[in-house]
Amino acid sequence: MTYKIAVVGATGAVGREMLQTLYERKFPIDKVYALASSKSPGRQVSFGDELTIDVEPIEKFDFTKVDFAFFSAGGSVSEKYAPIAGKSGALVIDNSSAFRMKDNVPLIVPEVNHYDLKGCLVDNGGMNIIANPNCSTAQLVMALSPLHREFIIKRVVVATYQAVSGAGKEAMDELFNQTKKVYVNDPLEKSVFTKEISFNVIPHIDVFLDDGFTKEEVKMRDETKKILDENIDVVAHCVRVPVFVGHSEAVFIECENPMDEELARDVLSETEGVIIIDHRADEGYITPKEAAGEDGVYLSRIRVDESVPSGLVFWCVADNLRKGAALNAVQIAELAVNQGIR
Repeated sequence: MTYKIAVVGATGAVGREMLQTLYERKFPIDKVYALASSKSPGRQVSFGDELTIDVEPIEKFDFTKVDFAFFSAGGSVSEKYAPIAGKSGALVIDNSSAFRMKDNVPLIVPEVNHYDLKGCLVDNGGMNIIANPNCSTAQLVMALSPLHREFIIKRVVVATYQAVSGAGKEAMDELFNQTKKVYVNDPLEKSVFTKEISFNVIPHIDVFLDDGFTKEEVKMRDETKKILDENIDVVAHCVRVPVFVGHSEAVFIECENPMDEELARDVLSETEGVIIIDHRADEGYITPKEAAGEDGVYLSRIRVDESVPSGLVFWCVADNLRKGAALNAVQIAELAVNQGIR
C-alpha cells in the first residue's frame, strides 16, 4: 500500500529534512505535496535525487487528498491548519509545541512509548493529531528510558547546548553572516537572537516565564514527564551555542535503585537508536559536528555520580533536525502503518 503525503513548512530546515528522510527510508509514497504559506510563491523543493516539487500555498490546500500531513511550520500554523487536516481524514504528525501537552494528543518517541499511540488516538476528538516532542526532549528520553526501566529515575538535571538550526533557517543564516563579518571587522547585525551568537553562547532559549525559567526549559520538563513518568522531577537550563546542527546535553540523573555503571552501559547499548562512543581518552567522545547527518542518539562521558546515593552522569548528542524532528516524525508515520492506524 502507498500513501499520499503533505509536508507543511516544506521550505524550512525541518521540512526539507522531512522530505529527505521520507525518501531515504523509502516510506511507501504515492504522491508528495509540499506546502508553505502564500508568501512563498513559485518556490520548489527536492524530493530525492531527481524529483522537484512545486510548493503550494497551504491556505488553499485540500487535505482530503492526503493520508499523512507532516507539520513543521510553527505553532500558529499548526493551531490553525492541523485540526483542519485531521478532521479531513489525514493523520497529522505535528512538530510544533501546539498540541504536545494536550491530554488527548499522544506525544511519541517510537523507541520509548510506541504503546501510547493507538490508544490515545481513539479519544482525541477526531483531530487525528500526533505530537512530535521538542528536539532536545527527544534525544533526552531516548537515553533516559532504558535507565528508568532499570534503575527508576527520581530526578534529572540537564544543561543543553543547542544548535542554531533549532531556531530555523534564519538563525543559521545569522550565525553564518555574523561569523563572516567578525573576520572582516564589519558591524554585526542581529534579528533572530537576543545577543550576538557568533563566538558566543546565549543562556536563553524561547520566552521567559514568571518564575525565571524559559518556555524551552519548561517544555523539556513537562514533555519528559508525559513521555516517561510523571513522577520524575526534571530541571533544565537551555543554552544556544554557535553550532549549526546538533544538540548536546550534559545529563545528571538520580535513581531509586543502586547504580551500577556496567549495567547502565549494558542497557544503553542494547537500546535501539542509542550508540555509545565512550573511551576515556582525548578523542574518545562524540561532538555535535560528528553527529550531524546521523540518525542515532550518541552517549559519551558515562560515569557514576558519587555526590548522590545513586547517580549517573553522561553526555548526549544528536542531530536535532533528524532524531529531534524529521526522523522521529517519519518513524511515527511508520509506526502508525505498522499498528494498522493507516
